[in-house]
Amino acid sequence: MTHFDPAIGRYLYLDVQGIEYRVYFEQNGNGIPLVCQHTAASDGRLWRRTLNDEEISQKYQIIVPDLPYHGKSLPPESVEWWKDEYRLTKSFFLDFHLAFSRALGLERTVYMGCSMGGQLAVELALEHPDAFRAVIALEAGLSRAKMAPTLDFHDHPRIGNEFRMQTMYGKTAPGNPERYRREIAWTYGQSAPPVSKGDLYYNFLDHDLTGGMAQRIDTSRVPVYLMTGEYDWGNSPEDTRILAAQIKGAKFIEMRGLGHFPMSENFAAFKKYLMPILDEIAGSHAK
Repeated sequence: MTHFDPAIGRYLYLDVQGIEYRVYFEQNGNGIPLVCQHTAASDGRLWRRTLNDEEISQKYQIIVPDLPYHGKSLPPESVEWWKDEYRLTKSFFLDFHLAFSRALGLERTVYMGCSMGGQLAVELALEHPDAFRAVIALEAGLSRAKMAPTLDFHDHPRIGNEFRMQTMYGKTAPGNPERYRREIAWTYGQSAPPVSKGDLYYNFLDHDLTGGMAQRIDTSRVPVYLMTGEYDWGNSPEDTRILAAQIKGAKFIEMRGLGHFPMSENFAAFKKYLMPILDEIAGSHAK
């Protein structure tokens, strides 16, 4: 039967660190702003079932951007970007989300991100706690510096997109719907190889909350929720437990039967873990 998706997509011209980007985003719903950040070398399609969920969209305005260089957010026209190696830095990532929320007139946004987006959640809680109502970090840890020696591997002429697709498929949990696990792999096959390495620069090197940094996060100013899939071998539940132990007041949930892409590989299972958190945040907002 022919019908329309409830989500609407549009473009925003956004200045970040002196460069204008044409940023694509989709949105649906009304209420508390909920900005969802995709994983490394992917795009907002990973959040499509969250974006279209009727129950969530009754209380939340769900907004899903494609980070510049990802998905429909093309590289900027105003600079010769091809002359420099693409590299995502913590500074840019933070500034992008602050500028994005400000440009849309969002106040006290709830931020939710996965993988590199999950890492950014705790960075935002540390550096800009009063700008966000709460942060939800999926598949986050203190540091992934142990993976830094593999960085060049992610943009190598002998490594094709088929390999990337199968690697990401392998980060999903067994037993989840095959069509969704394959969908995740498909989206990864469409990413430019330099983007994978560039994103992982942030993930492996620029993100580092060791040395007591995480302990400085004040959850009385911004609630922190940490959620990690049981089968995530890239950032294990134990990695997230270590992070949670250093953030006083943070709430940690291990998601049984889910992997590195919980919102995509089995949304129905993910939603059972997510809804109590969203209800808690909405309840606090109503007080």
